[in-house]
Amino acid sequence: MATEIKTWQIIEGKPQAIETKPASEGKKEPYDVEPWFADNPSLIGDDILIIGRQVPSKSGPIDLLAIDKAGNLVVIELKRDKLPREALAQAVDYASDVADWGVEKASDICAQYTGRSLEELFSDTFPEIDIENLNINSTQRIVLIGFAIESSLERMIAWLSDSYNVNINAIVLSYIKTSSGDELLTKTTIISEELEKERVKKKKKFEIPMSDEPGNYDQVQLEQLLIEYLSRTQVTNQRIRNIFIPACLNRKVLTREQLKQEFVEYDSTIDASKVGYYVTMISSQLGMKKNDFLRQIIGYEYPNYPWEKDNYKAKEEYKEIIQGVLEQMKDAP
Repeated sequence: MATEIKTWQIIEGKPQAIETKPASEGKKEPYDVEPWFADNPSLIGDDILIIGRQVPSKSGPIDLLAIDKAGNLVVIELKRDKLPREALAQAVDYASDVADWGVEKASDICAQYTGRSLEELFSDTFPEIDIENLNINSTQRIVLIGFAIESSLERMIAWLSDSYNVNINAIVLSYIKTSSGDELLTKTTIISEELEKERVKKKKKFEIPMSDEPGNYDQVQLEQLLIEYLSRTQVTNQRIRNIFIPACLNRKVLTREQLKQEFVEYDSTIDASKVGYYVTMISSQLGMKKNDFLRQIIGYEYPNYPWEKDNYKAKEEYKEIIQGVLEQMKDAP
C-alpha cells in the first residue's frame, strides 16, 4: 500500500477531514513548491545544504542540488502531487551525471546560486565539520519529494535501500490549509532519517590520513622531497610552488585572506569566487600525513576554527633551503 497521510481539523469539538492539496490551491510544479525547500532545507533533513536550483544536467534540470555533512551531493526531485515510479528513473539519471562532477563544478554551481563559495557556505552551515578532510562527492544521494507515493515506488526504494545500500529516500508531504486560511505542512519518510544518516556514514569510501606533525628530514632528503613534489603537474602542486611558497617567503605571516589576494594578483583572470576553494586545497595538502616535509618548512595556526589552517609562515631555519629549491626549479615547467 502506498503511504498516505490524512489530517483532520477539530472544529467545534468535531473532526473535519482536510483534503487540500497544493495543486488544488494553484501551486504549480516546481516553482511554487520548490522555494519551500530551497528556503528551508531542514524540511528535507538537518544535514542538508542547498547549493543549486534548477541545475542543468545531461538529462535536464535538477530541481534542487544539495550537499550533506559528509560531502555527498544530493539530487532532490520534487513533485506537486503523487510520486510516480518513473520519478526514480529520472532521479537516477540525474545522479549518474552528478557522479562525474568534480569539486570545482559543485563550487561553480554554489557560487552562481548563493553568491558565496562552497567552502565558506559549508563552513558557516556546518562549523563543526572539517571540509578540508572531506572527500567531496565520493557518493551521491537521491531524495524524492511529493504529496503521495505509488506503492510500487515505495517498494523499490525500500528494496534498493535494504538490499543494496543505495542512498535513496522519499519524503511524503501533507499540505493542509485550514478553514482559517493557515497553511500547514507535515512529512513522513520512507526510510527513517536516523537509518539514512547511519547508512551515509558507512558509505564513505575512504578518509585521507591527516596530521599536524612536521617531518624531520636532513637537508638532502628535504630538498629531494620538495623538488619531487613541486615538479608535479597537478594544479594545486603548481599553485603551492608558484604562489603559496613565494608568498610565505615574502611575509612574516601569511593569512588566508592575504593568500586569496595573492592568487588574484598572480593571475588577474582567476575567478575570485573560486579562490577560497583554491586555498582550501592548499591547506588540505599541508595537512596530509604523507606531506610531512611541507609541514617541516611551513608552519600554521588555527585561530578561527579548530580545523581551518591560517597564519602560514615559512620557518626561518628552512628559508635558505626553500629559496635554493625554487632557484633550482626556476626554469622547470
